[in-house]
Amino acid sequence: MYQDVTDADFEVKVLDRSHVLPVVVDFWAEWCGPCRALGPVIEQAVADRAGKLELAKLDTDANPGIAGALRIQSIPAVKAFVDGKVAAEFVGAQPRPAVERFLDGLLPSEADELIARGDEASLRRALELEPGRADVAVPLARMLHERGEDEQALGLLANVAGSYAADGLAARIRMEGDETVGPALDSLDQGDHEGGLDGLIGAIGATDDPERREELRRAVVGVLDELGVEHPLARESRRRLASALY
Repeated sequence: MYQDVTDADFEVKVLDRSHVLPVVVDFWAEWCGPCRALGPVIEQAVADRAGKLELAKLDTDANPGIAGALRIQSIPAVKAFVDGKVAAEFVGAQPRPAVERFLDGLLPSEADELIARGDEASLRRALELEPGRADVAVPLARMLHERGEDEQALGLLANVAGSYAADGLAARIRMEGDETVGPALDSLDQGDHEGGLDGLIGAIGATDDPERREELRRAVVGVLDELGVEHPLARESRRRLASALY
């Protein structure tokens, strides 16, 4: 099943709804032969995934506002919206296998569903399915660390490449027991990011040991990654970190 959408209700039926489920929009027109060929294919493919995503259709001739805003220049055009934004798209009539691959790419994987549960058993299974995922290894390593199983936690984090969060957590675990930065780490564990960052950045300026400076830098960058680039504390701390390092 699908619903027709218009310029007037596109925001509610597509953009707002896409925060709940992916919404696939088929942009078409009555005169378009390839549109008539694609229509039944995408309708059946969406029906086969009932409850996982939704299909909407917009007649570009009757609704030029949305078509123009989204720069629809050729039809059929299909755009998938997730969280109010275009997540994937294609143009032209496609064979059923290609349409199915397109739709399946919008759905959470088995690992994604396990991550959403968040318990230890689910995270372990997710890591088996997709080894090296930072968004699995980091929360699982935190659980192990809280139980005092630091070697296992560090082993998990070592298998994650290119993750500031994983590198930062590993650095924090390795530095536990260091009396100099202990209060800063305690502050971070208690949710006091400002106090924790103050202590870690101050420790960078107080040492000439390159290995220790790098370990502290990784810990700081991990916290900044957690805060996000737009967080005011993160912006100020990046400036202070640069000053301490250089």
